[in-house]
This record gives sequence, C-alpha cells and structure tokens, in this order.
Amino acid sequence: MEFNNLMSGPPATLLPTDPAAAELAAGAAAVEVAAKRPTSSLAWSFLAEEALAGGRTIEAYAYARTGYHRGLDSLRRNGWKGHGPVPWEHEPNRGFLRCLAVLGKAAAIIDEKDEAERCTTFLRDSSPTAADELA
Repeated sequence: MEFNNLMSGPPATLLPTDPAAAELAAGAAAVEVAAKRPTSSLAWSFLAEEALAGGRTIEAYAYARTGYHRGLDSLRRNGWKGHGPVPWEHEPNRGFLRCLAVLGKAAAIIDEKDEAERCTTFLRDSSPTAADELA
C-alpha cells in the first residue's frame, strides 16, 4: 500500500525527453534546431545564452521568453499546476530552467526590475539547484 504525504506539496514535474537535446549534443546549430523543433525550450535556451554572451540583450530576452513560454506549455501538458518543483536534476527540465534564468538576467540588464525579480524567484522556487547552477 502506498501512502502520500499530504503536507509535502505538489509532486515534481518531469518533462519528457526533448529530441532536440540529441541534435544539439551532436553539434547541430541551435538556430536550425529551433526552426525544426520550435517547441523545444532547450533549443531556445541555447540561442538565448549565445545572444546574452554576445552582448545581444534584446535578442537574448526574446529567445528566452519564447523558450520560457514553450516550457510553460510543456509543463502544463505534463501535469504542472502553476507551482511546484521542476528539478534541474531531471535533464529534460533544463531547457525551461535555462530560459527562465536568461530571461531574468536579460530583464535585469534592461532594467525591467519586476520581471527580473519574478524570474529569479520563480527559478529558485522551481529548482534551488538550477538557481545556483545558472547564477
């Protein structure tokens, strides 16, 4: 017999494997993968991180926001109810979490303080490990 701890909060959301992950790991260009697989938060996170590293803050913001929204769609399809853990330790969750981190960083750069704070809080609430890894 299985018992659930009713005080433990919602279960962690674990996204399914993203086919884009294998393509990106094999060296495919992120822009090609995002065009082929536009629902992949991981592909958008690669584009966002590249743009941010290159000083293209508005591009980074736009890519990260796209990946963030694609990730929210995927989370909802997989049982997420608007809150609860999205563990960094589960690799398919990393695209969403990476987009959330870049969105927060880009928002801070363009002085969108409320958005930057919301993203930072959301990231830490979703996965303290991701917040530390992506700081």
